[in-house]
Amino acid sequence: MTELALLGPILAAMMTAATPLLFAALGELVVEKSGVLNLGVEGMMLVGAVCGFAAAVTTGSSTVGFIGGAAAGAAVSAVFGVLVLFLLANQVATGLALTLFGIGLSALIGQGFVGIPLADLPELNVPGLTDLPVIGKALFGQDALVYLALFMVPAVHWFLFHTRAGLKLRAVGENQSAAHALGYKVIGIRFLAVLFGGAMSGMAGAYLSLSYTPMWAEGLTGGRGWIAVALVVFATWKPARVLVGAWLFGGVTIAQLHIQGLGIEVPSQLLSMLPYIATVVVLVVISRDVARIRLNAPASLGKVFHPDA
Repeated sequence: MTELALLGPILAAMMTAATPLLFAALGELVVEKSGVLNLGVEGMMLVGAVCGFAAAVTTGSSTVGFIGGAAAGAAVSAVFGVLVLFLLANQVATGLALTLFGIGLSALIGQGFVGIPLADLPELNVPGLTDLPVIGKALFGQDALVYLALFMVPAVHWFLFHTRAGLKLRAVGENQSAAHALGYKVIGIRFLAVLFGGAMSGMAGAYLSLSYTPMWAEGLTGGRGWIAVALVVFATWKPARVLVGAWLFGGVTIAQLHIQGLGIEVPSQLLSMLPYIATVVVLVVISRDVARIRLNAPASLGKVFHPDA
């Protein structure tokens, strides 16, 4: 019974830890499906986190904070979109620059908000279900953003594979020249995808500062943006597998905390490295299956498009 009592909180914490990864990775998946590689997820998450926190503290509304975080992420991603889609800048270099920009900008904006406490988001407890052993708290005692992140998995899958707009986006990502020949607005579609990815990254950051922590501190994301980018490859560009990957890495994050709590004599620095070690190991294993990656990766990913070319 004691083990079961411990398992419930661990599962609940795992889902909470997976939520920001889920938001950011789903957004990046849509961006990459359109043929654009945005490595600035970490920077967009940081800007979303600080702007969401600032909006929540200023207005007293977590809802406004969450919307503000999404808007900030979209605004930063718009800069990326203009540079790589209209000015034809290198996508990899611009994404890395976006991360550095986000780190600096978030530190500047957040100077006056360091150390300010913020109330936790209310949990949506379901009478009779939240008290169920093991799964009760994990499935029926989370805040609204956890359920929104879960909802986005089937929503993104439905959009990509069951709507005309999703078909156009995938066509642009697979063969940009053919899509342009068919009359699809390649740059416009990609720009909208980039905005969506930025908004999702902003949501991920806002969740960290409004619910997971909740507070603002420099470097709050702790590299989660890079894990989100890796999750897209891990999931072979499929939304359902992103969910599995987010739970996996969320579980690794929570596991290292519980290992510390059990008093096992392992250097804390090594335990803190576990999520990132797991990311590297998984990517190495997946990268060995070159055929699968080529089959699932968008064929035009990272390629520059010019309508007059």
